[in-house]
Amino acid sequence: MIGYGRQSISEEDIASVVEVLRSPFMTQGPKITEFEQKLCDYTGAKHCVLVANGTAALHIAVMALGLPAGSEGITSPITFTATANSMLYCGVRTVFADIDPESFCLSPAEAEKRITDKTKLISPVHFAGRVADMEAFRALADKYGLKLIEDAAHAIGSQYPDGSRVGNCKYSDLTIFSFHPVKTITTGEGGAVMTNDDALYQKLLLYRSHGITKDLAYLEKNPGPWYYEMQDLGFNYRMTDFQAALGISQMKRLEEFKQRRIEITKAYNDAFRRLEHFRIPSERNLEQMCFHLYAARIDYAKIGKTRAQFMADLREHGVGSQVHYIPVHLQPYYRKHFGYKPGDMPEAETFYEQELSLPLYPSMTNDDVQLVIGAVKQCIKSA
Repeated sequence: MIGYGRQSISEEDIASVVEVLRSPFMTQGPKITEFEQKLCDYTGAKHCVLVANGTAALHIAVMALGLPAGSEGITSPITFTATANSMLYCGVRTVFADIDPESFCLSPAEAEKRITDKTKLISPVHFAGRVADMEAFRALADKYGLKLIEDAAHAIGSQYPDGSRVGNCKYSDLTIFSFHPVKTITTGEGGAVMTNDDALYQKLLLYRSHGITKDLAYLEKNPGPWYYEMQDLGFNYRMTDFQAALGISQMKRLEEFKQRRIEITKAYNDAFRRLEHFRIPSERNLEQMCFHLYAARIDYAKIGKTRAQFMADLREHGVGSQVHYIPVHLQPYYRKHFGYKPGDMPEAETFYEQELSLPLYPSMTNDDVQLVIGAVKQCIKSA
């Protein structure tokens, strides 16, 4: 079975983890600092704070902004629930705005319609590795005095139109990455927050480790080397050193992973471009994107199959698939507590009804790619 996503682990990756397992440091050791520096060097950001997962990264990113009670934050409904939930964790009301029908990312125009005097934050999502229109969001933030958090869980390796790398925070206050196994690089579970703001960086360091510091520059007193202080209410969101070692090793292959993902995306696009009732993703700035997903759109009504039937047929051909995502505003929690209903986000809802993520990961062989292409064509033809 060819799944929709899969990690790529080399012998060098394994050796890097084993080396740490044989060292004195399992956590809070030198590999954390080394991986953080690698991410700063790669993206161009000033600071990086590694955490346990992408959700933790989103949580402490919102928390570090210190937004006042009763604030609102705007994000996309086409994302994993963590993007929206992270605002609620911090007492910020989540407000959804519709997506751009070409990029499938949050629409700046739709986001502006949702801005009120309570709006303090916008969190665009770089869906599937495609970069949201950050110049437009930066203009909105400047116009209305808002904070910006980029959810780049899908987008390490992607570039802005000017060629600089996502994560450099040139447009935003903070950017987060995820290192889940299906993402472009993995640490098993893991995440990171990037920022250029010194004050935010210090808050992030506190929040990831119980609100505790041993940094002499921030202690109220210093009776001895054993001493530490809890200066804020934080969490145990630390990453282990062996996870960081895996991340360091994976970074060596990030550009290789990116190019292979682009190659597979191009092969799919060429094969499906003229396929009836099948819509390929936008090819705008394709060479700058590090695609996490191949998010196709299929008109199931016109091919005469439900999506469930289509996915089952693909499985019969040895091809796995997935759907990204059920619009968050239609989740029972958000409907119950915030009154969202079907029809509120028409572009997002139409996209969801047609979306299908096909297999996309670097270790796919050319034969695997052709198997997927053949299976999709056969399943549409047999409808």
